[in-house]
Amino acid sequence: MATVTAPALRVALPGVLKHRALHKLLLLAVVAAVLAPLAHARWHSGTWPAALTVDLTDPLTRVSDWIIDNRDSHPLFLYFFGHISNGVVLCVRAVYLFLLAAGWAGVTALGAFVAWRTAGVRLALGTAAAFLACGLLGMWVPTMQTLALMAVAVLASVVVGALLGLAAGLSDRMDRALRPVLDTMQVLPAFAYLLPVVLVFGIGVPAAVLATVVYAAPPMARLTSLGLRGADKEVLEAVESLGATARQRLLTARLPLARRELLLGLNQTIMMALSMAVIASVIGGGGLGDRVYQALASVDVGAALAAGIPIVLLAVVLDRVTAAAGRGTETPHDRLTTYAPLTTYALLAAVAALAVAARLAGRPDWPDAWTVAVAEPVNRVVDWMTDHLYSGVPVVGGTADWAGRFTTWVLDPVRDGLQGLPWWSVLLLVAALAWLTGTWRTALTAVLAMTAIGVLGVWEPSLDTLSQVLAAVAVTLVLGFATGVAAARSDRVERLLRPVLDVFQTMPQFVYLIPVVALFGVGRAPAVAAAVVYALPAVVRITTQGLRQVDPAALESARSLGATGGQQLRQVQLPLARPALLLALNQGVVLVLAVVIIGGLVGGGALGYDAVFGLAQGDLATGLVAGAAIVCLGLMLDRVTQPAVRRAQKGA
Repeated sequence: MATVTAPALRVALPGVLKHRALHKLLLLAVVAAVLAPLAHARWHSGTWPAALTVDLTDPLTRVSDWIIDNRDSHPLFLYFFGHISNGVVLCVRAVYLFLLAAGWAGVTALGAFVAWRTAGVRLALGTAAAFLACGLLGMWVPTMQTLALMAVAVLASVVVGALLGLAAGLSDRMDRALRPVLDTMQVLPAFAYLLPVVLVFGIGVPAAVLATVVYAAPPMARLTSLGLRGADKEVLEAVESLGATARQRLLTARLPLARRELLLGLNQTIMMALSMAVIASVIGGGGLGDRVYQALASVDVGAALAAGIPIVLLAVVLDRVTAAAGRGTETPHDRLTTYAPLTTYALLAAVAALAVAARLAGRPDWPDAWTVAVAEPVNRVVDWMTDHLYSGVPVVGGTADWAGRFTTWVLDPVRDGLQGLPWWSVLLLVAALAWLTGTWRTALTAVLAMTAIGVLGVWEPSLDTLSQVLAAVAVTLVLGFATGVAAARSDRVERLLRPVLDVFQTMPQFVYLIPVVALFGVGRAPAVAAAVVYALPAVVRITTQGLRQVDPAALESARSLGATGGQQLRQVQLPLARPALLLALNQGVVLVLAVVIIGGLVGGGALGYDAVFGLAQGDLATGLVAGAAIVCLGLMLDRVTQPAVRRAQKGA
């Protein structure tokens, strides 16, 4: 056996001791050696001590009761929140009545016309087919309710986001002030936005719209600021040299130069608004989301699928139309656009005539005779799967067997392991991870977030949720990295995956619960499966892009030295793509947490169940405490993973 000589040890040891990560770990070890015995002597239990918790049930209940009692009399509600609520209701009702007045023919024709003017005939036909499919599935009225809610929410989100982005793009001080706020808002699960607005506005459309605005405005703000700050300096200097005022420079140079970012912000805002509008059905938003929510509550997969398909169709159509607008898509060879003004006016007249004709014919609403019932056949298929695929399948076992084994072999050990750790060791572990990836401020923020969870008295369910997130992230990264590597190394695989990833990335979070319930039933494993499917496309895309953007000269150099494909991947591509892989990790964590929380609707339990229970039963104390814990958990996970991404990007 080889021995280490004293000179070699003297040479190696100083290099190890100079490593900053080791210094951080040694300092944490000293802190742990001092504080751990004190904590153990003071609180013998491994779980969070009851003496360090604060029961917020009574104060939150009193606040809730005060708001309910004074909602119709206090000046704050009468002259501020009341006007906002009434304005939202009037706007949503006006849009909804317009859609109903236009009828199914008018709405379909108008949607196809907008898609044609934006992206051409092919997307126009696809848009018309999507609206007709909503009617055939018997979901025309819920679809119009969702569209009305979305139209108002998107308009408000764009206005708020554009104003914030304008301020951040023109002022360094405002940019520094808004950046941490927008960072935090973008990592919080959608469910966390429902609880504060319910406390102020109650259950109903105003709360749903305002929660959607808060959730969907940050992308518009961030991309507006990015577009304004990224404007060509030479163009701005040329405009300034001509004597243009600051306002003229903004209107004639900065905003036109930021057109691409503004339209991308609109695209992201629309997609996030649709996702949130569906989730907001839990607090009385109505529409398609309410149908999905009610169906999932009764485990009626057929009814959930009938409402889920229109949601997917709307998401795909809206994504394609706004993405085409962002790319500046034109159709110069389309015969219909040869005489664009004349064709536009003629088609607008045709749209109006079609809507009037349908109303005069007495058929503005979708005829009941034209609907296709899919719920019953789908439920029969689900019943057959329950009888034949859930268990007892030779060799591979059934889907219920897979879910049970994953729960027994993965979820339960991870949860029991986390809950079995002393509470102070969890804090030290979080501090170590956050400090190794970031700074002491990062570690302090992460530790304070976890401490707040314990103080709120939801330590055990939070660790349960954390165990589901960790398990889902592990599965997502294994599948995502493997698929991303395959797509990066093969153009054929990348082309095959592209349309699948496009569709999956446009689907709202709610929709992912439908197939997993059909396959696995209800429980924690289905919630994790939905989270994996939701986060997988982003991880695959980021991994593929990162590997494909590796410097070709480095790969050519490795090939010239005789490196095999596997060696090129391990020794060149993966190290150089480290920033992209860390970004995939961060995005995977954020996306997984969002769906794990929603998994409370299908038996995921933990914080998701508490949030859903609080909203459904009007127990705002339980719901708000769970929501605050979700916010803290999301903040901690983001702080642990995000600094490594930034440091790797700077190093690259």
